[in-house]
Amino acid sequence: MKTEPDRTLLPDGLGILARLDGGSPLPELTAAVNAVCEEAEEQRERTVVILRFAPPPPGAREWPGDVSIHEVNRWERAVRRLERLDNVTITVAQGTCGGPVLDVLLAAAYRIGTPDLKLLLPVNDGQFWPGMALYRLVQHIGPARARRIVLWDSDIPLPDAVELGIVDEVSDDVTEAVRHAAVLRGRLSGREAGIRRRLLTEAASAEYQDALGAHLAACDRELRRLRNGGPGTPAGTAAGHVEAAG
Repeated sequence: MKTEPDRTLLPDGLGILARLDGGSPLPELTAAVNAVCEEAEEQRERTVVILRFAPPPPGAREWPGDVSIHEVNRWERAVRRLERLDNVTITVAQGTCGGPVLDVLLAAAYRIGTPDLKLLLPVNDGQFWPGMALYRLVQHIGPARARRIVLWDSDIPLPDAVELGIVDEVSDDVTEAVRHAAVLRGRLSGREAGIRRRLLTEAASAEYQDALGAHLAACDRELRRLRNGGPGTPAGTAAGHVEAAG
């Protein structure tokens, strides 16, 4: 089934809602994620991006199937683009799922799961798929726990996902949970908040001296912003420091 992102503004202009089908072919999912990113990047006001995956078909486990390395590269670049949006990204997952759902879930800023959620590690022809989900899993939970899951467990039950911080909220009422999260987290969207989220993400793997430069650039930008007019004022002359921090 072809994946078409439903880029519908949520009530009260809270954000962009995209419904994705995790069972779609990799090129279609890549195009869908890129379309959502493009929509978000074109917004001038703070916008929350919500990605909601349809329940996968029973028994779906193989990922990504028979694809080329170029298609895999394009997918990874799309997920990275999503991860680096200044917008807060909220992902909703339900049922037993893995593959693209796990990729996007780990790249999102806030993650909502239904009570029946169970995460499966991506498997292709019986082997764990060595995509960037493995990298993000290590960043999120550390190498020891990631090794145990990858080599021995192959799945992450909901209680473990919550305890490990992979899922932030569990709700029966997904619609209300999304609206509530969009209201509370929407204020965290924007260039400045995006820089801070990237600093948090990169802190797990960056060497101290490399991290120091990025943090100093972000501090300098913030000081300039405050001098130029206080909270809510763009940084103006510090624009050159944004890329160093990102």
